[in-house]
Amino acid sequence: MNDLLQTIEPVTLMGPGPSCVDASVLAALSKPTLGHLDPYFIKIMDTIKQQLKTVLHTRNELTLPISGTGSAGMECCFVNLIEKNDPVLILINGVFGRRMQDVATRLGAKVDTLEFDWGTPVIVDVVQKELSKKSYKLVAVVHAETSTGVLNPVPGIGALLKDKDTLFLVDAVTSLGGMEILMDDWGIDVFYSGTQKCLSCPPGLSPVSFSPAAVAALQARKTKVPNWYLDLSLIMNYWEGATRAYHHTAPVNMLYGLYQALCLILDEGESHVFERHMAAHLQLVRELDLLGLRMQVDASCRLPMLNAVCIPEGVDDAEIRTRLLSEYKIEIGGGLGPLAGKIWRIGLMGHTARPENVDKLIQALAAVLPDRTGN
Repeated sequence: MNDLLQTIEPVTLMGPGPSCVDASVLAALSKPTLGHLDPYFIKIMDTIKQQLKTVLHTRNELTLPISGTGSAGMECCFVNLIEKNDPVLILINGVFGRRMQDVATRLGAKVDTLEFDWGTPVIVDVVQKELSKKSYKLVAVVHAETSTGVLNPVPGIGALLKDKDTLFLVDAVTSLGGMEILMDDWGIDVFYSGTQKCLSCPPGLSPVSFSPAAVAALQARKTKVPNWYLDLSLIMNYWEGATRAYHHTAPVNMLYGLYQALCLILDEGESHVFERHMAAHLQLVRELDLLGLRMQVDASCRLPMLNAVCIPEGVDDAEIRTRLLSEYKIEIGGGLGPLAGKIWRIGLMGHTARPENVDKLIQALAAVLPDRTGN
């Protein structure tokens, strides 16, 4: 039988995820598999918990990686906290805010939304006005909206909820590992992310963290968590204590990869990691400008790790992306929803955020873009 794995060609991953993976993380994935209750593996699990608490700047004991991608983390947070008729406010300015709305609605919550133009951030004053009208069990927002490249004002929203009996849920799938997150200081109660973006680990795990208030809300539920696989009241017994209770078979080698990816970030130093992402972003913006390409999002709220670039009039979105992949082995992403065909999404996430990758992309774009000078 033809072994398809032997003919995989390396691709420079510069889309909205996954990102390029460091060789040491790939090597970690190939280490000998241990049993999911092996004492040495439990030692690795405990270290991963501490690593996550460090990069999240939190003291939350319930901090662990869910077995599944970022979407599993999203569903985990909602199914553990939402019961039928719970009042929930979702702040939406892109695809992933809408996904949260969908999940909360499926759980029977009474969902209100505040919607903002795609490509612009959530406006704190508008949120404050809404909160003055009604009390909510939970308010949710996407920190780094992957569909548009917009950074939302999470610290400002958290400040609005400081003295309220409301849980604050934040999607940080794209931001974790690429920019500062101060979970406790920002008043975030519920958090989820993914490994395949700025953590530069293959997709398959979703770090989550619950504050003491969120844990109390979980424990005070009137009904069982509707999703057994994602029930944190059961999962935490596998991730805590001297005696571990079997829940499901953990993806052992994926956790090796996450351990190594977090080691890389902590060894490099968070501040240096964030500076590297910003430097790559600024280099990209400068070079795109020289090609006559402009950014979709205002500089005041751009993400360094996810860059939305306007597609020039008359340029075929799919053709350019196809040529970049087939001729130069570079992957970039297209737009979603109302931005489909209007923007390219260029990722500078984790291990990808390096000057040589920006240079490679710019040279390739210069070659595949049609000459618009008339020469």
